Amino acid sequence: MRKLRRFLTQLGPGLVTGAADDDPAGVVTYSIAGARYGTALLWTALLTWPLMAAVQLMCARVGMVTGLGLVGALRQRLPNGLLLAGAVGLLAANTMNIGADLSAMADAAELFTGINSHLWVLIFGGGIAWATVRLRYAVLAQALKWLTLSLFAYVACALYVGPDWHEVLRATVLPSLPRGSRMWSTLVAILGTTISPYLFFWQASQEVEEERAIGRDTVQSRQGASYLELRRRRVDVIAGTLMSNLVMFFIVLTAAVTLHAHGITGITTSKEATAALEPIAGRFASGLYALAIVGVGLLAVPTLSGSAAYALAESFRWKDGLDLQFRQAPAFYAVVLLATAGGIAMDFFNLDPIGALYWSAVINGLLAPFLLAGVLLVASDAKVMAQQPSSLLARGIVLLTILCMLGAAVGMFAL
Repeated sequence: MRKLRRFLTQLGPGLVTGAADDDPAGVVTYSIAGARYGTALLWTALLTWPLMAAVQLMCARVGMVTGLGLVGALRQRLPNGLLLAGAVGLLAANTMNIGADLSAMADAAELFTGINSHLWVLIFGGGIAWATVRLRYAVLAQALKWLTLSLFAYVACALYVGPDWHEVLRATVLPSLPRGSRMWSTLVAILGTTISPYLFFWQASQEVEEERAIGRDTVQSRQGASYLELRRRRVDVIAGTLMSNLVMFFIVLTAAVTLHAHGITGITTSKEATAALEPIAGRFASGLYALAIVGVGLLAVPTLSGSAAYALAESFRWKDGLDLQFRQAPAFYAVVLLATAGGIAMDFFNLDPIGALYWSAVINGLLAPFLLAGVLLVASDAKVMAQQPSSLLARGIVLLTILCMLGAAVGMFAL
């Protein structure tokens, strides 16, 4: 019991970042993969775990060792204009993702309450924005940590429908290459939503927040990390990414053994996905699916708005931090509110949330390799990393991640 308690105390930014990866965009992308292709892409959950873990560990190390967020560290090696363009692009992409996430959450809530989804978008968006601005970092981080439990609804859902475990094992350990451009684009979307750029910024910035929370208020006081600190974060990130990919596995599996098995290969809204599950798997399974969409959305939206705010604040050298009051960091919080307000507004333009979620994942899959190249450059620089660069093994896995993502993109366009 003592060991379990000690293990749980080590979980923090890595757990939250891993769980935020399974946001409504991820849920929809994985559901589309399972509905379209059954169990054929289950192996991606196994493949992407070490890749995602290596990437998030590298971003965590950058934040812990340099004492800076990702943009601040990248500025040591890349032009500020390029970083500013990337930060603006991140804000645009995250705002679109927030809008799609809020729409998916609202659709799920409307299905069970009968209350119009537009009202739910306002309630969810306004409530999340208020909490992000008003709550201190320690309170917000603890709330996000507990929200990760909502992800296990997808595990329960898959176990409830009872798949053929022999076929599941075969599909998981025996990869089959995608066939055709559409399946390749689904693979790009899976990689893009699993290894997503906004998570890189969030992970590094949360390391800075953690150090500020224990009184290390200057960059100099935050530089460098002890062996114990790095080991604890390694446990945290590995646990978070393992949970993330385990949940991804069960979402694909649920869609495969329910929707795909009954010929339902095209879904256009989260409401349709939930409604389609009910006659096949029962109200319990569809209810879990909808409940988890709301839970992970509450976790993901502040991560999306916060990561964009951190990136822009570091680009313009604004004061930033979730522990600061609004009057102490007005520009930082203005970005949080702008991104959330933009997401709310999107819902009233009747944009297709499933299409936006899916294609935002594809775009992330195309852009992430180039951002990762910059992260790899910084993490390999002993001077920038205070003589604590990432190991050769870590750099090799991140390089492999870049090549895999580029290869999937080439496959999508070439075919």
